[in-house]
Amino acid sequence: MTALLVLLLMAGQAYCEMNLPQYTQNIIDTGIINHGIEHVLPEAVTSDEYSELTSYMTAEQAAVTESFYDADEDGIYRLNETDSDRLKELDEELTVPVAKRYADKIGEKLPSDPDESDQNLRSMGLQYAAECDEEAGIDILTVQNRYMWKCGGMMLLMSLIVLVFTTGISFLAARVGATIGRDLRSSLFENVMSFSSAEISRFQTSSLITRATNDIQQVQMTATMMLRMMLFAPCICTWSIIKVWQTHAHMNFVIVTGVTAILLMVLLLFVIAMPKFKVMQSLVDALNAVSREILTGIQVIRAFGREETEEKRFDKANKDLYRNQLFVNRTMISMTPVLMIIMYGLSVWITWVAAGKIDMGELQVGTMTAFIAYSMEIVFSFLMIASMAIFLPRAGIAADRIYEVINTESSIKDRDGAEAINGKTDGTVRFEHVSFMYPDAEENVLTDIDFEARPGETTAIIGSTGCGKTTLISLIPRFFDVTEGRVTVGGRDVRDITLRSLRDSIGYVPQKGILFSGTIGENIRWGDEDATDEEVRLAAEISQATGFIDERPEGYDSVISQGGANVSGGQKQRLAIARAVIKKPEIMIFDDSFSALDMKTDAALRKALEKNIADSVRIIVAQRVGTILNAEQIIVLDEGRIAGKGTHAELMKSCSIYQDIARSQLSERELEAV
Repeated sequence: MTALLVLLLMAGQAYCEMNLPQYTQNIIDTGIINHGIEHVLPEAVTSDEYSELTSYMTAEQAAVTESFYDADEDGIYRLNETDSDRLKELDEELTVPVAKRYADKIGEKLPSDPDESDQNLRSMGLQYAAECDEEAGIDILTVQNRYMWKCGGMMLLMSLIVLVFTTGISFLAARVGATIGRDLRSSLFENVMSFSSAEISRFQTSSLITRATNDIQQVQMTATMMLRMMLFAPCICTWSIIKVWQTHAHMNFVIVTGVTAILLMVLLLFVIAMPKFKVMQSLVDALNAVSREILTGIQVIRAFGREETEEKRFDKANKDLYRNQLFVNRTMISMTPVLMIIMYGLSVWITWVAAGKIDMGELQVGTMTAFIAYSMEIVFSFLMIASMAIFLPRAGIAADRIYEVINTESSIKDRDGAEAINGKTDGTVRFEHVSFMYPDAEENVLTDIDFEARPGETTAIIGSTGCGKTTLISLIPRFFDVTEGRVTVGGRDVRDITLRSLRDSIGYVPQKGILFSGTIGENIRWGDEDATDEEVRLAAEISQATGFIDERPEGYDSVISQGGANVSGGQKQRLAIARAVIKKPEIMIFDDSFSALDMKTDAALRKALEKNIADSVRIIVAQRVGTILNAEQIIVLDEGRIAGKGTHAELMKSCSIYQDIARSQLSERELEAV
């Protein structure tokens, strides 16, 4: 509907703009040269001159003329016809006899068989009408001023209408462009939020950010420009061609030559610049990736004194983009002066050709002016189309990148017939001979994993770095799907449970404590938006976070900066645990979430968890043996396989890998005391 309204406004704008050169032509040809006289028949003529005039006419022409004049008491014949169309018909019929009378009157000779379309004949007829009017007592200056004011007033009115229409088109085009940008960002973000880790890894975070910002901005800007220029250009071009033809100036070859030159130049620029547009977006991705990596790891960079190295890495990505953009911008900027040369050269050529025609009486000055104006409109419309032809490829590339994300389906989604978990479930988690391989990998990360985690018990997972601990627990909330076997919750395959209800039943604490901008209370309420202040405080007490929260003047209203930059690693972990605890989930998953806590806080936290979430399934990934000594079940992973399963005491007797881990962390006295 908005696009249709824009088209209607454009049609009105084009109509008004196309009339402006016509009024200019009228002002010059009729208003200035012909004193405001529009038709060859005089408004008033003396009786003697009337007799002379009719003597140059055929009997039929004289009879027609007589019907259009009335004589007054002063012997002045006055024109009684005011219809403009009828007077134009009379102009075509009577121009030759009127011109012959004027030629004899001023002592000039006309060809024996004059051409009715000759502009000189019409000019002579209009001059004759002006002299007759003046001889009959009509004030020619008043007629001229009245005509000039009429044309000038119409030009002013048309200009004001163009201003209103242009403003409306700009407003609507900007609105449409902004709406497109908003909808694309919403669709893209909504789809990205459904992506599994596999899709996030495939696109990379930096590229997704570029697509959601820079690429969508390109599409939005191009959509706005298309509504303002691309649709308007063909409209104004078509109308200008019609107007050029109506001038009967017979200089169309000049326009064809100019337009051909423009199209050839644009084609050349298109061939040169198009490959660089394709490269530009990938270079923007690369620069964003380097920037994000450096800013995220700034402390490590400073700690290792790698500032200069990272600056060089950023400088390389920055200069690669700079060189690409510089080439593209230079190519596009070169288009403007060349097009200006073509436009002004065309104007000079038209003037030169028209001057010869004017000298031979085939063209009037005002007609030449109008022809130049319409020609410039044609050239300018092709200029607009050419400009859009440069922007469209880049916008097309950006649109392809956007729709690549929007049209990508998550590999992790609800199956047909998946059902939500209705009410409480016992939460028992079972791995039934599970194997898992990352997409495009050649070997399994996990192989034949088989165990059960029961409610009210703590199941711990331990092993060397890279043995697959985090991957294992990621299969429960379906961050990835198993390659073989199945994972069940409450006896149901997790793939047969809706993602929303499955994840609502899980309290997940990631390995790296991640906080969001807002207050401490808002971060804890991520687990339950409707939680009361008492529930928030209880969750903080369980996670051992009340100590540092109460020390802050604003308490739970203390602001957390982006990424939790204003709290320590241990404080992040405790707030992340509180966020999971407040959900009161059936399954609690801790992915090495106690690594930043001291031993005293670790012990107090585990004790509080056992007391307050005693009925939940507790799955803990740990590096420290001291954290899992009292777990009812410990799973020892080695290169993606279960190397041991049992309690601490059982594993100390049966699993050499666990024995090595335990002895590397605990003294013999500590082991004997367990």
